[in-house]
Amino acid sequence: MAEFARLGLMLVLVVGGVAGLRVLHRLTAVRAAALVTGPFSGGGAPAEHAWSRFHARWYALTLVFLAFDVEMLFMYPWAVVVAEVGPAAVVEMFAFLGLLMCGVLYARREGVLAWA
Repeated sequence: MAEFARLGLMLVLVVGGVAGLRVLHRLTAVRAAALVTGPFSGGGAPAEHAWSRFHARWYALTLVFLAFDVEMLFMYPWAVVVAEVGPAAVVEMFAFLGLLMCGVLYARREGVLAWA
């Protein structure tokens, strides 16, 4: 039963802390005028709305970028352990890079990388 009392006390402390921080924010928040807090674009007024649509090719290019970003996510830890694991790690990484290259070749074939 003591565990439930500790859990209840922790729950009350967390909820009280969050409520206290929200009240503190409401009391100390600085409210700026809407005209002063417009988007900053080199000092000029924005040419288009922030919710404007982008061309569809940007979405595909973003997916290609994310694929290479995830590749780097896998390559950093791989570089740390490649000496310990040995040749099997090198083969696995080249297989992974080969799969990513298939994705890049597919994107090139579909015209994602062509800007004209």
